Amino acid sequence: MATYVISDIHGELDRFEELLDKIGLRETDMLYVLGDVLDRGPHPVKTLLKLMEMPNAICIAGNHEIMALECLEFLRKEITDISIEELDEKMLENLVTWQYNGSLTTIKEFRNLDREMQQDVIDYLREFLIYAELTAGGKDYLLVHAGLGNFAPEKDIEEYSLHDLVWERADYEKEYFDDIYVVTGHTPTQMIEGNPKPGFIYRKNHHIAIDCGAHHRGGRLAAICLDTGEEFYSTPNP
Repeated sequence: MATYVISDIHGELDRFEELLDKIGLRETDMLYVLGDVLDRGPHPVKTLLKLMEMPNAICIAGNHEIMALECLEFLRKEITDISIEELDEKMLENLVTWQYNGSLTTIKEFRNLDREMQQDVIDYLREFLIYAELTAGGKDYLLVHAGLGNFAPEKDIEEYSLHDLVWERADYEKEYFDDIYVVTGHTPTQMIEGNPKPGFIYRKNHHIAIDCGAHHRGGRLAAICLDTGEEFYSTPNP
């Protein structure tokens, strides 16, 4: 049994399937997905449906899943006077924020599902973890989408807000723990200042950043095996 981690698929289903082939994922292996399955790329919901069929895949919520959950129930409703009245300022703000962050492909594929499958997708998203703690290859890991916003060494993980965990970017210049490796997505490694290998997995100060910008031009979808440290990459996005 081996443990693999992927993050920020963003609807790039072809690259996800390519990476699974390169890993050679077995039924006895575990695959953790650190959020942002949805939005931007061409097939976010189809990617989610594939994950729903994988009993050995464990998903952790990213900011894009949180935005989707804030809006999808409303979008399932038929447009009536009552539903329009329910479009209060907060819901409108949620819809606009999600649209700004690339919701179009998610909404398009979601609307093509029948109502039962739509509800199944929403229920599945609600089951996403917020973080995971595990041991692999003799090392301890904390898996979280974005980072530990407002970090303080004396805080327990339960004390961090949802915003701290899914929106606030990790500070790779700061070692959070001397005995725990923090694995994150959310920040494409192309954006990490001073990164000597942008677009590849980045390791520093017990951080492991694995969002390699799969949806961006020249970006890749990356995976890491926590047991061995081996890295896997899809072909770059043209």
